Amino acid sequence: MAAIAFLAILIAIIIFLKNRNLNKRTQELNTVNNLLIIENENHEKTVQNLQEELNKLTQIKTVSEIAASISHEVRNPLTVTRGFTQLLKDGSLSDEQRNQYIKLSLEELDRAERIICDYLNFAKPSIENKEVLHLNNEIEYIVQVINPYATMNSIAVEVNIEDCQYTILGEKQKLHQSLLNIVKNGIEAIEKKGNIIIQLKQCNGKAQLIITDNGKGMSDEQIKNIGTPYFSTKDKGTGLGTMVAFNIIKEMQGEYNIESQIGKGTTFFITFPLVEENSNIKV
Repeated sequence: MAAIAFLAILIAIIIFLKNRNLNKRTQELNTVNNLLIIENENHEKTVQNLQEELNKLTQIKTVSEIAASISHEVRNPLTVTRGFTQLLKDGSLSDEQRNQYIKLSLEELDRAERIICDYLNFAKPSIENKEVLHLNNEIEYIVQVINPYATMNSIAVEVNIEDCQYTILGEKQKLHQSLLNIVKNGIEAIEKKGNIIIQLKQCNGKAQLIITDNGKGMSDEQIKNIGTPYFSTKDKGTGLGTMVAFNIIKEMQGEYNIESQIGKGTTFFITFPLVEENSNIKV
C-alpha cells in the first residue's frame, strides 16, 4: 500500500511539473504570439505607408512626365498663333482674310487654354469637399446642361432612371466635370444624327450609371489606351480630360468599365457605392 501511495504521489508530482512546464510554455507561446501580432501590425502599417509613398511618387512621376510633354502640346497652337499674328502685319490683306486669321488665332489660343486647364485638373483631381449626393438629381442636372449641345449636334438624349433614390458620397462639381466629359465625348463620337442613352439603376448593392452612344465606337486597343496621357480618339483632343474624369470616379470609390464596337458605339458602366442619407461625411 505504501508503495502504491508513493507511486501515486510521484505521478502527481510528475503531472504537476509537466503542467507547470506546459503553462510556462503556453505563456511563452502567448508572449511570442502577441509579439508576432504587434510585429504584423507594424509590418502592415509599414507596407501601407510604403504603398502610399509609392502612389504619391507614381503620381508625381506621371505629373512630371505630363508637365514635360505639355510644353510641346502648348507650343503648337502658340506657334500657329504667332504665324497668323505676323501675317496680320500685311497691309494688303482683305478684311475677310484678316478676320479668318484672327478667328484661327483665337481658336488656337482656346486650344492652348484647354490643354493647360486639363493639366491643372489632372494635377489636382482629389475630392476635397465630400457630401451626400442624390445621383438622380445630379443626372438631371447633367442632362439639362448637355441638352443644348446635343441638340445643336442633332443628338437626342434619353434618360432612364429606376424609381429609387441613389445617394452617394462625393463632390458635386467634380462629379459634374467627370460625367459631362464622358457624355460630351459620346456626343462628339456620333458623326451624324444619333442618341445618347443614360441609365441609372441598382446593381449588386451599388448605383450603376450606364452611358451609351451609337457613335463610331472604339477598337480594343483604343479602349485599352483611353484615359492615358495624350491619347484621344479626337483629332484635337489631349486625352487629359478623360483621364481627369476617370480619376474623379476613382476618388469617389467608384469603378468604370468600357464596352465598344467599331461602327456601333460605346457604353460606359460606372458604379458608385451607395450610402445612407445621413451618412457621416469625412472631408
